[in-house]
Formats: sequence, C-alpha cells, structure tokens
Amino acid sequence: MEALVYTGPRQVEVTDVPEPAERAGAVKVRMLYCGVCGTDIGIYSGKHPRAQAPLVLGHEFVGRVEQTPPDSRFAVGDRVVAYPLISCGDCHPCRNGTPHVCANLRLIGIDRDGGMTDHQWIDESVLFKVPDSLSDEVAALVEPLAVVVRTLHQARFALLDSAVVMGAGPIGLLTAIVLRHSGASRVIVSDVDEGRLGLCRQLGFDTVDVRSESLVERVASATGGDGADAVFECSGVESAALEMTKVVRVGGIICLTATHKAAHAVNLIDVNFKELTLIGSRVYTHKQFGDALTLADTLADELRQTITQVVPLSDAAGVFEMIATPSLNTVKVLVDCQS
Repeated sequence: MEALVYTGPRQVEVTDVPEPAERAGAVKVRMLYCGVCGTDIGIYSGKHPRAQAPLVLGHEFVGRVEQTPPDSRFAVGDRVVAYPLISCGDCHPCRNGTPHVCANLRLIGIDRDGGMTDHQWIDESVLFKVPDSLSDEVAALVEPLAVVVRTLHQARFALLDSAVVMGAGPIGLLTAIVLRHSGASRVIVSDVDEGRLGLCRQLGFDTVDVRSESLVERVASATGGDGADAVFECSGVESAALEMTKVVRVGGIICLTATHKAAHAVNLIDVNFKELTLIGSRVYTHKQFGDALTLADTLADELRQTITQVVPLSDAAGVFEMIATPSLNTVKVLVDCQS
C-alpha cells in the first residue's frame, strides 16, 4: 500500500509499504484525510527526539471502517477518528488519573506508524464515531481541536473574558475560534505572517502584525490599559515568551499552548509583581477528545475555512516544502489519502 514515509532528516517519500498485520481488538480503517501538524514538521526536520525512520507520518486522521473484530461497537462503513495517545498505565500520572501526560507517553504517527497511508489497524478502544453531519475534511481537525479544548480548560477561561492569541498558525486560529464560541468579549490575534493574519480578519478577528505594530500598545488601548484576562501563547517563539507577561492584566493567566522546543527568557518579575498564573497545556484527555468531536460539528463552517490546501497522497512528498513557502499562505494542510 502507499504511504508518506519519513526516511531521515528532511527526507520523506511516497512509497509502497507492507500491509499492516491484523491485531486482536483492532479495527481496519481506510484512511480518508490526514492533517499535517507542527509535530510532523519537527519530525521532517529531524528534530523530534523519539521519531525514528522509517515512519509513516500522521496523527490527525479520519477514516472509514473496513473490518471489525467480533462484537465490535462499530460497523463497516462507519467513519472514525482516533485518540492517538498511547499511555503506559504504570507511571505516576497513569496511576493517578492523568494518563494523557504519561511519563512514557507515545503517539500514533510518532512512535508508531500513522495515518498518511491507505489503511491501518487501530485499537477499537481509541476510536470515536464521526456523526453523519460532519464532513470528512472537518473531521480531520478533531485532534488539533482537542488541543484547544484542553488549553481553554487549563486557562479556566470564563464568559466575557478578553483574550490574546499569540500565533495565527492552525492551533492559534482554532484557539481564537473556540474562544469566540466560548463567549470571549474580545479576541486579538498576533503573528508575523500576513497571509495568516488575513485569514484571521476574514473570520472576524482583530489582528496585530507584530513586525509593524506593538502588541503591548494595541492590547493596552483595547482594554483601557488593563491588559487581557487571558493570553494563549500559540507560537512557540522566543519573542512571544518574553512579551506574553506584558499583555496580560494583573492577576491574569497565561497558558502555554505551544510547546517551546528550547529554553526561552520569561520576565519573572512580571509574574511576581502582577501575580500572574502561568500554566502549561499538553495534548488532551480522552474525554476532551470526544468533546472536540462534538464541538467540531457545531463549529464546522468556521473550521472548514482554516483548511487552506488539500494535497493528494501521491503528491505529499512535497508538502513540507509547500508549507515552508510563504507565498502559498498555508494554514491547515490536509493530505487526501484516497488520491
């Protein structure tokens, strides 16, 4: 069968791979669409500490059931999405009810072959049925949407709070959409990419191009000098880590939605003097993944607009170069596994 395979740093190819073996308790899933994630970009660059070549990429996928184990709760033809986290069950987080932050956490598409292929056998226990009302393409966004559900829970976001989203990539844009749906009084999104900021404006968000405008001044003006109730750092860049404490109000909260891959400077004086809450957010719980599926059905029209390119699997070897080309204005890219 055909798959997009990571073969080494900055090397991927669409190639034939052996059909996966049937597993007890697993469902054979024909892949439909798979999203390209920032984690996939990290794997492609050779910087992911766990991903080992050769590896079939992809953990944001939707598929159709082709074969089920006996007494399955799924039927052939059902569309499904997969909770891709694999926890050990033995470590302290697993023993105490937080397996999503397992000390030995593994993921489909990182530590095990993923969804950018014809089909896979997926454990039935991690599958969720997609409602008939939700399109294949939007269903492929459930996994990143679950990241956003988690980050809003971590931030204890409340009705009519104001928010700043730093970074207008796929997670930042989804965060802004969910914040508005959750009753935010104001959402300001910052980035350096005009294409992404343009899409934010199309969706009705206030934007700040930090190359030419001060985010601190814009937020101060918009909040009467108070600062935002909540800041969601979705960029993972050093400059944002240093600035995030300047745009949040006294007593406000900063949620690290992005994973910072290096040690970055943070103004801890602001954390002390403004009595800020700085909290991390990592992936999502099993329940939050299910909640994201429900939310995707509600927000489908807006979510669909975040999908800027769909690439057939046969051409997917060039997807990372495409994402790295500024003129193409990519936000969320999907691989069509049927093509």
